[in-house]
Amino acid sequence: MKSFKISTSSPEETMNFSANLANKLQPGDVITLEGDLGAGKTTFTKGLARGLNIKRTVNSPTFTIVKEYEGDLPLYHIDAYRLEHNEEDLGFDEYFEGDGIVVVEWAKFIADYLPEERLNIEITYQEQDGRIIELLPQGQRFEKMCRELTE
Repeated sequence: MKSFKISTSSPEETMNFSANLANKLQPGDVITLEGDLGAGKTTFTKGLARGLNIKRTVNSPTFTIVKEYEGDLPLYHIDAYRLEHNEEDLGFDEYFEGDGIVVVEWAKFIADYLPEERLNIEITYQEQDGRIIELLPQGQRFEKMCRELTE
């Protein structure tokens, strides 16, 4: 699997990058976000929301598991952190096969439910407010998208 990396030096730069990514997404696209607590997963999602012209405040759905936002395309923000040992079917396929963009934080906890073609993103700390965003596309369309975003 090919990987692409970019560095950002502030939360605003991270949001600008993800807003740009949002402009390339299509209904049904799934993005997974991995990173330590405080790495910037929700900040990244806020940028996606901005790129989709979502007006509501975006925050982590830790306790509700899924938050839905309306914009140019619907955005479904899933936080799977609390689902590590959950065996019940929570109907994620309805989101993954739906008409919006799906962002999954802590996706490793629901890996069996994820579609094969998706964009995996790992966010790691750099100095001060900097982040390294590693794009790990699964599927040719996502690979092409990542190449365009990082050139």
